[in-house]
Amino acid sequence: MLWACILLPQLALDAVLRRLPDPLAPLALVGGPAQLRTLHAVNPAAAAAGLSAGMRLTAAHALLPDFAMVDYDPQAEVHWQRFLAAWAYRHSSLVSAQWPGCIVLEVRASFGLLGPWPRIEARLREELAALGFTHRIAMAPMPRAARVFAGLRDGLAVDHPAAMQGLLDRVPVRRALLPGDAGERLHRMGIRELRVVRALPTDSMRRRFGLPLLEHLDRLYGGADDPLAYYAAPDHFDSRVELECEVESHTALLFPLRRMIGDLCTCLSIRDGGVQRFVLRLEHEAAHTDVEVGLLAPERDHSMLFELTRGRLERVQLDRPVLAMRLLARDLPPFVPATRDLFDVRMQQSLPWPQLRERLRARLGDTAVYRIAPTCDPRPERAWQRADGRAEGETARIDRAPIRPPRPLWLLSKPIPLRDPRLRIVSGPERLESGWWDGDEARRDYYVLETSQGQKAWAFAPPGEQGGWMLHGWFA
Repeated sequence: MLWACILLPQLALDAVLRRLPDPLAPLALVGGPAQLRTLHAVNPAAAAAGLSAGMRLTAAHALLPDFAMVDYDPQAEVHWQRFLAAWAYRHSSLVSAQWPGCIVLEVRASFGLLGPWPRIEARLREELAALGFTHRIAMAPMPRAARVFAGLRDGLAVDHPAAMQGLLDRVPVRRALLPGDAGERLHRMGIRELRVVRALPTDSMRRRFGLPLLEHLDRLYGGADDPLAYYAAPDHFDSRVELECEVESHTALLFPLRRMIGDLCTCLSIRDGGVQRFVLRLEHEAAHTDVEVGLLAPERDHSMLFELTRGRLERVQLDRPVLAMRLLARDLPPFVPATRDLFDVRMQQSLPWPQLRERLRARLGDTAVYRIAPTCDPRPERAWQRADGRAEGETARIDRAPIRPPRPLWLLSKPIPLRDPRLRIVSGPERLESGWWDGDEARRDYYVLETSQGQKAWAFAPPGEQGGWMLHGWFA
């Protein structure tokens, strides 16, 4: 097996920066008690001004009076680590978020599908950059070794156990992620590298440092299996974003909305599924507004879902300022992409029918787009009914209409007299006798007629007659 470790050196900070329209402005995560507030992490703009992690908040304000502050939330950091574990699940079936600040995944089994390691590594880096997370990646035959290598040098890749053990022997003890303060204690004793630690007597090491250090070394070098808690994909999506200020316009909500929809689509691609219904909750002071988004068929296209949600959001009247946004999707059905031809040519600006249908429903309303379905009534004015715009396979039960002669595409709402001295009968008659049970009886003989101008008309006359034509529709 080969394991890749994705180290996330500033996970909590990236989780905040990725939702800001201007991540280049000075910003710091602040933690600690109210009487002793300290900086947990700073972005590059704040670091350039002299701010650093661990600095007292009062000292930071003395150096840079005006910088954005966000409270550090350890639970949010755990949430985003789980999110990235879900993202990594699309590249491997064995993913673990057991260790804080990193993700490990087995990659050898993915070589046949995704290609060799350099291609997989480039793909991981590209997607992580698009998601907005700083990262370091390394690969080794053991997950702990990959974790150590990621902290030493970004991009280090070792695929043979012997080469891995040779590199580990030269790792400084303070950077070997030894349990507790063992690394610092060994360094003070004059022991600098792991090869020296392995040469020490086992009994004395157990008495002085305990069994966890020996177990760590065995699992690091591959002498024992490393039991990992593997990630399992959840059956729902729930994401919440707190806004930096009170928002009273729809435009200011679009940037965090785009990020949340992107995260949703990432989770959908992991599950190889789609979403059919979800709720965008706008949180106010002691209240909230729910924007429900329902689709006629499961979808997972990012641009489509964003445009649909944007259309629904713009129809909502914001009576109160928005303090936070939450996206909740509990129904994640399987997704079956629409089949297309191998040489299908589509104009760049054109939209497939499912996307156009959903966009019209989002902008005009759920009842503005519908289908026309046939009925079993032979009377033309009652031969169709209005049906919703559901996808094929989700349609409501509709009575199957009998096979009839051709009908015109243009049916008049009410028959009108047809006066043309040179009408020619093309086909007919088609006798229609119906409606005697509901008080709207119809007894007609329908013909296809050609007018003097070459038009094809659909007209009827009283039974047994060929005159007094009433026009009921036109053929294309």
